[in-house]
Amino acid sequence: MKKKWLLATGMVLALALVGLGGCTSGATSGTELSDGLKISLGNQQEGIWVSGRGEVTAAPDIAILQLGISAQRASVAEAQTEAATAMGKVTAAIKEGGIASKDIQTQQFSIQQVTRWDQDKQEQVVIGYRVDNIVVAKIRSIDNTGSIIDAVAVAGGDYTRIDSISFSIDDPSDYKKEARDKAMADAKAKAEQLANLGGVKLGTPTYITESISYPVYPSPIRAEGAISAPAAPVTSISPGEMKITLDVQVAYVISD
Repeated sequence: MKKKWLLATGMVLALALVGLGGCTSGATSGTELSDGLKISLGNQQEGIWVSGRGEVTAAPDIAILQLGISAQRASVAEAQTEAATAMGKVTAAIKEGGIASKDIQTQQFSIQQVTRWDQDKQEQVVIGYRVDNIVVAKIRSIDNTGSIIDAVAVAGGDYTRIDSISFSIDDPSDYKKEARDKAMADAKAKAEQLANLGGVKLGTPTYITESISYPVYPSPIRAEGAISAPAAPVTSISPGEMKITLDVQVAYVISD
């Protein structure tokens, strides 16, 4: 009896699915059932989908300098003491250059063994310890970048490490707005052209999304070693220009 009931139920479900499939074949937006529910069977995007791009060129107004010290001695205590002393001088130098404490952030601090391969013992042996203390400093007066680099090199002496410099824009809001205007205008122009070519009328947007990029390119600067006195000319730093790019994707309705 139970097997017959299951068989009958299965046949009813199969017929219901066949009937539903017959009712929805060829539909693209869905089928409304008698109880008001709507089933969407199509996954094809409707309307006109386009992408637009806006680009704005701007001069950077801040410099990001990665710098610090590196000290190596026979013991941890010696290395750490010398590192702390040198880092104190470097920190004082960059603050004297006009960099606020809030714009100085520790990026890395490490104490590592320094080893060498002992051929007689056939093993690595510890020959000392190295302390690295790296900070990132944001230079808001970008014209002072070169003189700050020189001051750091003198303050840190043989312990100095200046790893890289990059440039950015502190507040890119206005540039982003301009790039967004250009991106939307670009997208609309493409959509209008497609509508004309397709012989349809362009409607209003139903979907908009954006992505933005204004890459910061770090430039390596190697000042690791003996620098006992500043060079006569100030280090020359050229921030150049950077490009802010904003992309949008927009979907437009095809009007009747």
